[in-house]
Amino acid sequence: MAHAELGDFGDTVRRWRDRLSPGAAGIAAVGSRRAAGLRREELALLAGISADYVTRLEQGRATHPSDQVVEALARALRLTDTEREHLFRLAGLAPPGRETVPARLTPGVRRLLDRLSGTPAAVFDAAWTLLLANPLYTALLGERPEWGGGHGRNGVWWTFLGPTSRVRQTPDERQAMETALVSDLRTTASRYPLDPRLHTLVDELRTRSPRFAELWDSGAVGRHAAARKTVDHPEVGPLTLDCDILTVAGDDLRVMLYTAEPGTPDADRLTLLATTVLPTLVGA
Repeated sequence: MAHAELGDFGDTVRRWRDRLSPGAAGIAAVGSRRAAGLRREELALLAGISADYVTRLEQGRATHPSDQVVEALARALRLTDTEREHLFRLAGLAPPGRETVPARLTPGVRRLLDRLSGTPAAVFDAAWTLLLANPLYTALLGERPEWGGGHGRNGVWWTFLGPTSRVRQTPDERQAMETALVSDLRTTASRYPLDPRLHTLVDELRTRSPRFAELWDSGAVGRHAAARKTVDHPEVGPLTLDCDILTVAGDDLRVMLYTAEPGTPDADRLTLLATTVLPTLVGA
């Protein structure tokens, strides 16, 4: 790629950052501001990358952003489909086509999460990669790693290879969840057979997790269902919540919601947890 094109990428990211206000991005403006647009730190937070990396991209010192980073920036900047494709081309990358798992958040889904500030809510793509989580979801279940070329933000990877979850499960509940996730991922792999990132994810899971390989090779079939889950939170204590997964028709997105039964100690603990969270929306 020519040097001018690299500069164009950074200049374009900076211009689009300058035009997006914190309110339009779904975050609270903090402190005095010299400009109406997002700060680099705010864009980095929304995109799930470091502020230093955003700086290097804008200054043309980081010259090969991955498709994962470009997709995250496009979501954080709330780009249109045309703008998103343009950003990919400026990075020297082919825009994801129909053969890849969709990672774009529709305006309606964004507005939905904006209105659910008091409910732990997150959006995943069809491969169960976390695209966006509101602060209460993050506070409830903990942080996920930043983009780093791995699959640390993928729910299937997290289940089979990640650290211990805060969600308390019986062995039967764990087995049912594992089976449902593997079945769902297999369906996604058949729908998007040319997606290289999905191939890499499945290969890593089959290599590193004997349990995943067993379920994948056996053709195990399961399905997600509404469930009551107990989350052992280190600050507010255990919360027993209803977990529901909604599917966005036509966009292959999954919206996960945790709610408490009104008037219960669990609802009180969730309210207490919400008071510790700033009204910002954190994306990947």
